[in-house]
Amino acid sequence: MDDLSLETRELLSALQQSARSPLSAANAMPAGIYHSPDILALEQQRIFARDWVSPGLAADIPDPGDYLTDSVAGQPVFCIRGKEGEIRTLSNVCRHRMMLLLEGRGQAKRIVCPYHAWTYGLDGSLIGAGHMDKSDGFNKADHCLPKIRTEIWNGWIYITLNPDAPSVAEILAPLNDLVTRYGMADYVPVVLKDEAWKTNWKLLTENFMEGYHLPVAHKATVGQWMPITSVNFPQDVHDGFTYQTFTKDENATYGRAHADNQSLQGKWRHTTVMPTVFPSHMYILAPDHLWYLSLRPDGTEHVNVRFGVAIAPEVHAALDTPIDWVADLMTFFNQVNDEDRFVVEGICQGSRAPDARPGPLSWLEREIHDFMGYLASRLLSQDRVRQQAAE
Repeated sequence: MDDLSLETRELLSALQQSARSPLSAANAMPAGIYHSPDILALEQQRIFARDWVSPGLAADIPDPGDYLTDSVAGQPVFCIRGKEGEIRTLSNVCRHRMMLLLEGRGQAKRIVCPYHAWTYGLDGSLIGAGHMDKSDGFNKADHCLPKIRTEIWNGWIYITLNPDAPSVAEILAPLNDLVTRYGMADYVPVVLKDEAWKTNWKLLTENFMEGYHLPVAHKATVGQWMPITSVNFPQDVHDGFTYQTFTKDENATYGRAHADNQSLQGKWRHTTVMPTVFPSHMYILAPDHLWYLSLRPDGTEHVNVRFGVAIAPEVHAALDTPIDWVADLMTFFNQVNDEDRFVVEGICQGSRAPDARPGPLSWLEREIHDFMGYLASRLLSQDRVRQQAAE
């Protein structure tokens, strides 16, 4: 860590110390971890530019030409479904004068730059570039959009800028059997929206992971249906993800299997799985719905939040008026989001205080401890390599 400031080295040392401690003796992360520009720069370099992130569900772009934009470690990209049904991820920057090509999500037969109308096919090949006939040696084949590594896992799109990263299937193999029983690749997307929250991305990630706050911050919504005693965590600590499971009682409006669900049996008809795929993809997978967040930091106290909801196919098929049902669902989840936004933006403000100190973790915050281990392994990894080389 010789090239890092003393303050940054001290923050990383405190993070590592708490991550190495048993959960019963661990403290939360120091406040500076959330507010240090140097830490954010390391995160972009050693986490977001190296690991897998999810722009959303493959079902969010179901037809050829459907696209979804994203940005990873400062690189604008878009995912698009090709003519044969395959999903690719391409650079969202024109190869002429570096104009952004697409915004948000939509449908396109071809990608046309809004600046000089350079035109690309759905595979990223340059198929049109007017008035370039007097440029020496100009060849459209030399100016295709760069491809970004993309994998589909259980209906999720995952992308990475790192050609050497292990495959998503390998990283998430221990999670596979747990989630495949739900058939989430067949869930029907009903909501997808992007928001910007005034908080650090890690504060929102930590908040999503833990159920400790549910009976308090969400006492009027999801907290009323989740008995804390039903929470279970995996026995093993995994490098690329963590999760918890919990059950919903018979009073829950959402989170229990529909009568037409023939695949889930026994306890799984009212059990929810809540994975967090590091660094910033998290979802609640219930027998009747799927609710997810995907985060991208935009400064130390600003995060871009992608929020999506999908419903089980048998739920969707049974609806007489899907629009009304989805409207009711979104009213509920918007309230949940407002409750979360209130606390994570409040923590961001409070953690800037001169007397802000991290307290001990509860057993219900097991996943935060897992997250700290992941962060420490990534943010300190290159320094360990340099140290070992020196020795």
